[in-house]
Amino acid sequence: MLVVVAAAGVLVVRPGPVDGWLAGDPTSSPSAAATPDPMPTPVLAAADTSGTAPTAAGVSAAITPLLKAGPLGPRVNVSVADAATGESLFEQNADTMTTPASTTKLLTAATVLAARGPAHRLATRAVAGAEPGEVVLIGGGDATLSAGAKGQFPGAARLDKLAGQVEKALGGQAPTKVTVDISLYEGPLTALGWDGDVIGGGQVAKIQSLMTNAGRIEPVHNEFGGDPRFSDPALAAGRAFAEHLGVATGTVKKGKAPAAVESGAPSAAPSAAAGAAPAPGAELGKVESPPLVHVVDWMLEQSDNVLAEALAREVALAAGQAASFEGAAQAMIAKLGELGLPAGEAELSDASGLSRRNRISPNLLTEVLKLAASGKHAELSGMFGGLPVAGWSGTLRTRFVTPAPNRIGQGLVRAKTGTLTGVNTISGQLVTADGRLLVFAIMADRTGESVAARQALDRIAAKLVTCGCT
Repeated sequence: MLVVVAAAGVLVVRPGPVDGWLAGDPTSSPSAAATPDPMPTPVLAAADTSGTAPTAAGVSAAITPLLKAGPLGPRVNVSVADAATGESLFEQNADTMTTPASTTKLLTAATVLAARGPAHRLATRAVAGAEPGEVVLIGGGDATLSAGAKGQFPGAARLDKLAGQVEKALGGQAPTKVTVDISLYEGPLTALGWDGDVIGGGQVAKIQSLMTNAGRIEPVHNEFGGDPRFSDPALAAGRAFAEHLGVATGTVKKGKAPAAVESGAPSAAPSAAAGAAPAPGAELGKVESPPLVHVVDWMLEQSDNVLAEALAREVALAAGQAASFEGAAQAMIAKLGELGLPAGEAELSDASGLSRRNRISPNLLTEVLKLAASGKHAELSGMFGGLPVAGWSGTLRTRFVTPAPNRIGQGLVRAKTGTLTGVNTISGQLVTADGRLLVFAIMADRTGESVAARQALDRIAAKLVTCGCT
């Protein structure tokens, strides 16, 4: 698949789909014969900024009747803009803060890319504990961490490889117990405004700084339902690590790393040949996540709620704030303001959009997308790579299918969706029939039956694809 995002004459080329971008460890030599992949086909064509731009009157005539569709309910708030010029083409209550559901993740993506940069990696470390043979596993916020070779996220850091480093660093000393340190994160493990069934239903895990596969019990993403999660993801990760070390899982407890590590004092484990036990706090090993831009891709493509909350805490940590729901929300809003965006048009209780207390305006979403497409902040362009493509990938893979007029949007609409009971939203970009790149946000928070509401939203985006609209 070839995706080309263009605005103001700048082309950003990204491959896909997301799951194929990073390979795991090679299973054969490079010379081994393999069946060649078929030639990719274009999914999003380059936007021709010299083409005829839609007019505000034309867009209004095209979509206003569709905004009255019964399944969308009595309130539909909309913003549509030309990405190349920044010109607003349609507004309906565009400044009204609306329950966003998972379109919140667009703000999460933009703020973490701005705060940390696309190349940032998250580290999971093991250090020597205070007692002989004790190994402390320190959670660094990498929710993509895998227990072994089979993981949810391609190229993820692995606990089995970390265990190998630890065994080498310990030399002849046998590990006797594992302690997990999850002190990086603070505050409640769940957010205000979450429905009571989101954890039991597998939509999210308790947010801790140490977990594997975003808290999933099995490293499999179920597209059409929740994925069962560990009741205590950090302890589950600690037990998996203990198994790799040959330590009884019953020894795994929560605690804190020795003060030498907390204070940042340099220390190193002795070599295996030295034979001496490592000093408390000595680093025994470290594994790192893939670059943050790939974590953002997975967060957007799979609408992974745990990854969103972990990434938001990186915004907080970069700003020197508490890595908590509250600290992350404050840091995200502050970062939006630093980027020159209308930060006052957002109220956040989480970064995933599960919270019904979140409020975001359609205008803020399109402003974020316009800024990301403008080239003024190159790091923000990374957020387009993970946006699902209509009829092709992620949460849009099975969308834009019925009714038949919606199919025109397949391959030409790339967007983040949002769904809660009574809430249906979509925000992203599309290419019109005249080759113009538009950004849009359509938000309805008093909807009826969800399938019909989603189809009604898709119909609006599909209609924009057919512009025209002059």
